Amino acid sequence: MSSNSNISAIGQRWIELSTVDSTNNYALGLIKTNLAEHGTVIFAHEQTAGKGQRGKTWISEPNSNLIVSVILQTEFLPLHQQFVFSAAMALAVQKFFNNYTANETVIKWPNDIYWNDRKAGGILIENSISGNGTWHRAVVGIGLNIQQTRFPECLSNPVSLQQITGKQFDCLELAHALCPFLNHYYQLLQAGAYSDILLQYNQNLYKKGATVKLKKNNTVFDTTIQGIDEYGNLLTGDTFIQSFGFGEVEWIIPTK
Repeated sequence: MSSNSNISAIGQRWIELSTVDSTNNYALGLIKTNLAEHGTVIFAHEQTAGKGQRGKTWISEPNSNLIVSVILQTEFLPLHQQFVFSAAMALAVQKFFNNYTANETVIKWPNDIYWNDRKAGGILIENSISGNGTWHRAVVGIGLNIQQTRFPECLSNPVSLQQITGKQFDCLELAHALCPFLNHYYQLLQAGAYSDILLQYNQNLYKKGATVKLKKNNTVFDTTIQGIDEYGNLLTGDTFIQSFGFGEVEWIIPTK
């Protein structure tokens, strides 16, 4: 696609659903039936089977949270830049959420949104890639805790925007307000500003420079977070730097 700068802005096409199994599934269905347009946002008031990272479920109280999936055209991006794309989307959501949390929001690798050791949201990206390796589209699923104040016990450290600020919010209005942030970082990707995106990501990385507990297999160890490389690997250590791919290690986060 040669005219990337002319494609429609994120949020120009809007689909609002009262309930859906998964906004990502809905978006992938549009792609499968050739009905997907770049920048389409699918917003749901209720999601009955939300998807999280690594096959987990995303649990959300109806009419209480920001639940959207955004369809983005990615043909201009090489496949090896998948992490930079993910980093750009995480930055967009983090910067948006920061507007309401006095700049206390950070990104926990790879793309969870954290406030004071507590998870406020997450992102799940699913891609449409052709047999010849062309990356046609990405579906960016975003879930942010907004009004919910009670969470299932299986969630160890959740937090919502209402709990952080003590204020009430309109989830639909917030979803519309998110779109300019997504648009900004999408345009940085179009401009090829990969190193700038990675730099910003590392500047806003949860626990960067701090000593944390990680678990690999059955071993828990202390290590210092150094940052993330261009491939999305977590770099830790002091004298000797170790590199971990996503899913290789588990964070041991103190519970509140």
